[in-house]
Amino acid sequence: MLAADREFPALTDFGHDPWWLILAKAIAIFAFLVLTVLVAILAERKVMARMQQRLGPNRVGPGGLLQSLVDGVKLALKEGLTPAGVDRPLYLLAPVIAVVPAIMAFAVIPMGPMVSVFGHRTPLQLTDLPVAVLYVLAITSIGVYGIVLAGWSSSSTYPLLGGLRSTAQVISYEIAMGLGFATVFLLSATMSTSGIVAGQQSRWYVLVLLPSFVVYAIAMVGETNRAPFDLPEAEGELVGGFHTEYSSLKFAMFMLAEYINMATVSALATTLFLGGWQVMWPISLIPGANSGWVPLVWFVFKMWCFLFVFIWLRTTLPRLRYDQFMTLGWKVLIPFALAWVMVVAVIVQATRGLSGTVTGLIFGAVGIVATAALVATIARVVGGSAAPPPPTPDPAAPFDPMAGGFPVPPLPGQVVPGSRPHSIKESTDA
Repeated sequence: MLAADREFPALTDFGHDPWWLILAKAIAIFAFLVLTVLVAILAERKVMARMQQRLGPNRVGPGGLLQSLVDGVKLALKEGLTPAGVDRPLYLLAPVIAVVPAIMAFAVIPMGPMVSVFGHRTPLQLTDLPVAVLYVLAITSIGVYGIVLAGWSSSSTYPLLGGLRSTAQVISYEIAMGLGFATVFLLSATMSTSGIVAGQQSRWYVLVLLPSFVVYAIAMVGETNRAPFDLPEAEGELVGGFHTEYSSLKFAMFMLAEYINMATVSALATTLFLGGWQVMWPISLIPGANSGWVPLVWFVFKMWCFLFVFIWLRTTLPRLRYDQFMTLGWKVLIPFALAWVMVVAVIVQATRGLSGTVTGLIFGAVGIVATAALVATIARVVGGSAAPPPPTPDPAAPFDPMAGGFPVPPLPGQVVPGSRPHSIKESTDA
């Protein structure tokens, strides 16, 4: 079938565009991401204000619509301060490392079918690869180096702790995310993003791979350092985390990377589980609903549904304790995702000769049971009661500096066994 007769792109459709069309696609993606960030920041402040029964930004522009743009200009024009003692090359390079991979990851996201641009038949996607999903995982992992280097190069305690937390967070949740992708690969028999979208013409993978979708939805929040998983920049514990020592345009670049990463993981969730740019039945029965430029609207709408959930979570849920966060990743999500991959592989092999409807019903039934078990386990881990407080020490009992397992200095009035009490005057005279 010729490319002009197909709506779904194939790998052979990429690499044949003229240079000006490739450049136009790259510029369009960059402009789309920057505009998405500006709108997302304003929408976040507006939605959070609405949920918290306050006004939110309403001064700059009609209804406060220009607030994000003005904030960006203000950050760009502010004086950039570099603290003394930082590792200057890494300190300046960290924001760049954080933002550039965030933009590059969007290159393989399919935003629409084959369209005509000035007579050239081309897919609404910059490029595609046989391992496009693995490319997204690899390129987003590089972006984490920006956070780690920002904490290391700042030569400050709190940024260093934030960078270390980010390292542990990415290692923990990227494993679960990759295992969630593996089930999609088993069903679609491809790692190409355009091929995965084409494999969802009859049914979206969220209907048959619901547990994988739940695992990915949790992991993508952890990957982007968003509440309730914003531990690398917990202001209640680490002042500002890895970007405490950053200001002006360098701070704005970290914020830009965060919101672009949110858009990227939302677009990837749309591609892998919600049919990509395809609209659901019965709207798909309308002639032209899944052809031309119209699917771009469906893609943006689905992506913004995920972005709204990010905002909703930040407004609703408190930050997790670090032990709960690590327990959720290593003891719940990773073992469950690994077991679910094995279950999907067994079902795929066992239903090879059955019809698609029967296979879908089996996947749906098993997926609902597995999802219910996963949600119950998460509720038990995250919603469990805090550890009981330690007993109050008896003032009359002898002081033991190693009672808690590590040395503790004595409080006023307590005496370490084997030493004689002394007065403040004796200490001053000494």
